[in-house]
Amino acid sequence: MTVSLSQTPKQPTEAQTLPVERHPLAPFLPTGARLLVLGSFPPPRARWSMDFFYPNFINDFWRIVGLVALGNAMAFVDGERKRFREAEVKAWATAHGLALFDTATAVRRLGGNASDALLDVVEPTNVAALLRRAPTVNAVCATGGKSLATLLAQFPGTATPTIGTCTPLAWAERPVRLWRMPSSSRAYPLRLDRKAEHYAAMLRREGLVE
Repeated sequence: MTVSLSQTPKQPTEAQTLPVERHPLAPFLPTGARLLVLGSFPPPRARWSMDFFYPNFINDFWRIVGLVALGNAMAFVDGERKRFREAEVKAWATAHGLALFDTATAVRRLGGNASDALLDVVEPTNVAALLRRAPTVNAVCATGGKSLATLLAQFPGTATPTIGTCTPLAWAERPVRLWRMPSSSRAYPLRLDRKAEHYAAMLRREGLVE
């Protein structure tokens, strides 16, 4: 008997044979949050230096926040133990209205590492649902190209902001600004102080720092 092509079972692609990894953290949505920062997806657990967002010790997100908010890039860093000070990070974010999550809820790691370029987004985060859970948030920040692209796919009609700027999010339920920030990964070719300048402008505009 001849089997037609339409009846031939489809073989999974190489990517589809890789395990799906679900997000290991719940969204951090403190009461009264004003700014929601969205990355792409956490690095593999082996690279974590705390159980919170941006846990990779060589990622500079919390150094940027320390430099902007406290004038000290090492404010949240335990240099001796090569860890971030998790309790202090959470306390600052809670007190200043910083919410955190990522634009992907489930991914495949095509390279087995933390590279955004090698993340296959299996399930994007429902950002609109996240915003409904945080009614005081009036600005969203995408930290890097992967997170921005994943977010923009959910809000067609949103103008793409350039790095360090914001545009209105095309969402009818309430006005929300979409900021684009440079990646805090050291793979992104920009000095820490220059990245901090971009983040400072956003944090001041959104009232998280003076």
